Amino acid sequence: MTPRILRLQLLWAAVAAALLFGSGPLHAAEAELAPLASQALLLDGQAIGNTLIAVGERGHILTSLDAGRSWQQHPAPTRATLTSVFFTDAQHGWAAGHDAVILRTVDGGTTWQKVHEDFDSGPLLDLWFRDASTGYAIGAYGLYLMTRDGGATWESLTISDETGAETDLHFNQLRALADGRLIIAAESGRLLLSSDNGRSWKSLPSPYEGSLFGTLPFGNDRLLAYGLRGHVFRSPNGGRSWRPIAAGTEAILNDAIQLRDGRLIVVGLAGTVLISSDNGEHFTLRQQQDRAGFVKAVEAVDGALILLGAQGARRLELSATGGLP
Repeated sequence: MTPRILRLQLLWAAVAAALLFGSGPLHAAEAELAPLASQALLLDGQAIGNTLIAVGERGHILTSLDAGRSWQQHPAPTRATLTSVFFTDAQHGWAAGHDAVILRTVDGGTTWQKVHEDFDSGPLLDLWFRDASTGYAIGAYGLYLMTRDGGATWESLTISDETGAETDLHFNQLRALADGRLIIAAESGRLLLSSDNGRSWKSLPSPYEGSLFGTLPFGNDRLLAYGLRGHVFRSPNGGRSWRPIAAGTEAILNDAIQLRDGRLIVVGLAGTVLISSDNGEHFTLRQQQDRAGFVKAVEAVDGALILLGAQGARRLELSATGGLP
């Protein structure tokens, strides 16, 4: 096992998943339909109009049409752990995960086609699409793929540091800033910025030497970064400078979203839910009593907070004053 800790190795069941569903013929099989799939490990999700979609271990892909109250599993042509999902509209979406597998759907997630797989690669950890044609997939050990044809084919690219040497960092998340530039959150406190649609990258000033699991662009040029040991940082200028924000926790922080009403939510392990009503200047900790680990937060169409993680999908009512059960 590498001494550097993969994000998935920090998420409870990932090591077991890698052992049980490692490279080989098993991954070529279709995902089994499981009655309790919505209670198993889920690692990413998205709201597309009235539909919620979530992906996780064993190739599980689920949708909900009632704001997370119930879920339906869909067949998938892999049993690899799926770590990321991204839709550009109600019909066109992609999912990615271990063994660099990438799946594509053109019917809203009902059926899926495998379009990429590499048993010799580490896991893909995130997907992001600029439009229905151009998309990016990033992952462990510098894994970086790009498509220009809607995911039908994928080109393997490299990201170099300022010296021109190829980097083998674990790339955890890719997002777009308000002006269209791309930003990657990586291990060792690295933040990489591209101003040319992913062809070249440069390092931003780093607020922290530990792993960063994501960023949240919001407002005109504001940015949050978050990662290990409850670290949250805020930038008012697109990442040119940073300051730490007290989170009240040392839990690993995995995801952040901005709700439609403007509030910011950060979630992590140990039942961590952080809420900010002042654009990230301060956060209130609303820790869940059962200390379930959360990896992803999604806002449902009715305003409920859908939390995905070790125990599957959880629906929480978020009051106008920021209260959580």
